[in-house]
Amino acid sequence: MSTEKFLPVEFCKGNNGLDKVVLRESRGSSAEVYLYGGHVTSWKNDHGEELLFVSSKATFKPPKAIRGGIPICFPQFASLGSLESHGFARNRFWSIDTDPPAFPTNSSSKAYIDLILRPSEEDLKIWPHSFEFRLRVALTPGGDLMLISRVRNTSTDGKPFSFTFAYHTYFSVSDISEVRVEGLETLDYLDNLQNKERFTEQGDAITFESEVSSGYHFSVCLHYLTLLFI
Repeated sequence: MSTEKFLPVEFCKGNNGLDKVVLRESRGSSAEVYLYGGHVTSWKNDHGEELLFVSSKATFKPPKAIRGGIPICFPQFASLGSLESHGFARNRFWSIDTDPPAFPTNSSSKAYIDLILRPSEEDLKIWPHSFEFRLRVALTPGGDLMLISRVRNTSTDGKPFSFTFAYHTYFSVSDISEVRVEGLETLDYLDNLQNKERFTEQGDAITFESEVSSGYHFSVCLHYLTLLFI
């Protein structure tokens, strides 16, 4: 009988000595979160199958963002504003949140970690808004991965600010011919592979035979669909 103690949360070193947190559920699912970028780089089901994609070209060397997994895009998604593409949260070192608020997660799960990001003086020069970004990454007892974000305006002047945000998830797909994306019919989109020419989606499901990079316009935000063959 093994005497090794089961640890739902383990703090350790990852690639290039970067701090990371490993989350485990008793049935076998797991997730890995790097403090650099608040970045989830692995999510495995209870059979040990990897569900996320991380490129073999990922360097894990700051200030370059980790390529793959689940980058946190904040305070800008894509290249819609004056900041660098996808903002700066994915290029910053997050801290362990020692005083997190109550999060609506499954109380029976102990496999979670709370992170927090506050702006540095250099961040405030390029985006002059004071904030606290809190992120909880959790595994449910069933092995589902949950990310919950809360952004708080901490400015002393009380002025509101706007931002855009995304979990830019890279899923690992074993057979692209079996993938379908539904629910985008009649929406306008910009095709990034055709100089961002505007089209209207006609089909009831999108399937993939080659590289795709399109931005679909919704009533409240812009969602990007990007398929990379690497």
